[in-house]
Amino acid sequence: MMIQWRDIEYFVVLAEHGHVGRAAEALEIGQPALSISLRRLEKAVDAKLFKRTPKGVELTAEGRALLAHARRLQLGRTDMEREISDIARGKTGHLRIGVSPMTADCLAETYPLLLKDSPGLMLEITDSDNDIMLPALLNGQIDVVLNYLPPVPFEGTKQEHVYFEHWVVCASAKHPLTKQKRVTLQDLTRERWALSTVNTLPTNALPRAFSERNLPPPVVVVEARPVRIRLQVVAGSELLTYTSKRIMREATARFHLKEIAVRELTMRRPVGVILRKDAYVPAAVRRLIGILKSVAHEFEKQHA
Repeated sequence: MMIQWRDIEYFVVLAEHGHVGRAAEALEIGQPALSISLRRLEKAVDAKLFKRTPKGVELTAEGRALLAHARRLQLGRTDMEREISDIARGKTGHLRIGVSPMTADCLAETYPLLLKDSPGLMLEITDSDNDIMLPALLNGQIDVVLNYLPPVPFEGTKQEHVYFEHWVVCASAKHPLTKQKRVTLQDLTRERWALSTVNTLPTNALPRAFSERNLPPPVVVVEARPVRIRLQVVAGSELLTYTSKRIMREATARFHLKEIAVRELTMRRPVGVILRKDAYVPAAVRRLIGILKSVAHEFEKQHA
């Protein structure tokens, strides 16, 4: 018995809701129709896909395996539809870009060039961090991410380097540590920090530098995604933060910040594009990458 695509779609919605009534409502069909679809799918795969619970239904082991395949099929179908649409429409379409607050400036320099090349293109831009953007990329909600690249690509992704950013520790110009010619990582264990959500993750460069030297992690007392808020807090306190040297320089006139020379934390971090592995890459994404590389050298030179 052949599997019907409609039954796969209904199955995914039921798996997401875990309740026949709520799934039927979301699909705008009756519960009997959903039950018939499920029985037909179970007969086609010769396996029980759900088991009943007091709160609704939950996937069996076979159901979990089918759900993983179903989601890949959905992404593949979306890729197919977008590729055909791209070919038909030429340089029009819809490009969904994820960018971090720290890399937005370089991306902003590409917009005029991209829109000049593709005047019919509609851009949808998500401004966040990798912990938010990567799940959206893997789910097919974003086409490409421009952000800092990890040493090894995230699972299910591929990446392409574009330019480097220099990162440093900084503080208010009045902070005692700014008067020292050299500060060690050990000196920073007594300090308090204002960091982004991503900077606090154990895999991030900052906490990793401490853990690799068997030092306690940074003490975070202010956690905020927007870089402007972090710099504003640091400028009016004795907190430290970790940021791009370019961002620090641009903010210095307003916030009176100064770099703290910490050799272990003064580093070049690669910035690039992150794509879903083995997925269709829209023509607009390829044009975007080409434009990014064309402007990146000058951008990097200006902010070295």
